[in-house]
Amino acid sequence: MGAQLRVYKRRIRSVTATKKITKAMEMIAASRVVKAQRKVAASAPYATELTRAVTAVGTGSNTKHPLTTEAETATRSAVLLLTSDRGLAGAFNSNAIKAAELLTARLEAEGKQVDTYIVGRRGLAHYNFRERKVAESWSGFTDEPTYADAKKVAGPLIEAIEKETGDGGVDELHIVYTEFVSMMTQTAIDSRLLPLRLEEVAEESSSTGEILPLYEFEPSAEDVLDALLPRYVESRIYNALLQSAASKHAATRRAMKSATDNAGDLITTLSRLANAARQAEITQEISEIVGGSAALADATAGSDK
Repeated sequence: MGAQLRVYKRRIRSVTATKKITKAMEMIAASRVVKAQRKVAASAPYATELTRAVTAVGTGSNTKHPLTTEAETATRSAVLLLTSDRGLAGAFNSNAIKAAELLTARLEAEGKQVDTYIVGRRGLAHYNFRERKVAESWSGFTDEPTYADAKKVAGPLIEAIEKETGDGGVDELHIVYTEFVSMMTQTAIDSRLLPLRLEEVAEESSSTGEILPLYEFEPSAEDVLDALLPRYVESRIYNALLQSAASKHAATRRAMKSATDNAGDLITTLSRLANAARQAEITQEISEIVGGSAALADATAGSDK
C-alpha cells in the first residue's frame, strides 16, 4: 500500500510541474496576442487604401497588367500557406494545412499546376513528411513577423507572377492563412491576391457607401501599376502574417488554458486517490497493531495460567 501512495505522490508532483509550465505559457500567449492585435489593426488601413488605389488604376485605365488582368486560360497557380514554427496551438496549423490542401485540389481540378510556398516549420514538416514538392519556404519569424519578413516572402512570388508561365511563372497567386476574428474564433481562409478582383473591391466600397477617389496617372497607368505591384503584395502578405500570428497566440492561449484546467482536475483526482490510499494504509496499520496487541494479550494470559 505504501508503494501505491508513493506512485500517487510522484504523479501529483509531475502534474503540478506541468501545470506551472502550461500556466506560464498561457500568460505569455495572452500578452503576445494583445500586441499582435494592435499590429493587425495598425496594418489594416495601409493595406485597404493601397488596394483602393490599385482598384482605381485598374478601373480607370485599359492597361493590361498582371496585377489586374486575368489570363484567358490560367494554367499555373501559386499558393502561399502560412503556418507557425511551433506547435501547442490546438488545431491552428492543421486547419490552415487542410484549407491549403482543399484549395490545391480545387485548382488542380480546374486543370492548373500548383506551386506551393510555405511559411512556418509546421507546414513545411507536413509537406516534407508526405514527400510533396515545395517551391520555397521560410521560417523563424512567425511569432512576431515584421514588414521586412513580408518583403522577403513577397519577392519570389512577385517574380513568379511577372514571368511567363513557360519560364516558370504563374497566372494566379493565392494565400491561405488564419484570420483573427476574436480571442475565441480564428478561421482558416484562402484568398486570391493576384490578379486583383476589381469587381469585388468596387462592390465592397459601394456597399459601405464609400466612393473610390479619382487619381491622375503620372507618367502612365502601367508605370503606376508596376510601382504598386510589390507594395500591394507585400502589404497583403504582411497583414496576413500578422493575422496568422495573432491567431496562433490566441490558439496557444486557449490550448494552454485547457491544459492547465485539465492538470488541475487530474491533481484533484490523484489527491483523492492518494488520500484514500493513505487512509487504507492507516487502517491496515491500526488493524495490525490491534491484532498484535490482542495476540500479545492472549499469550500473556496463557502464560499466567
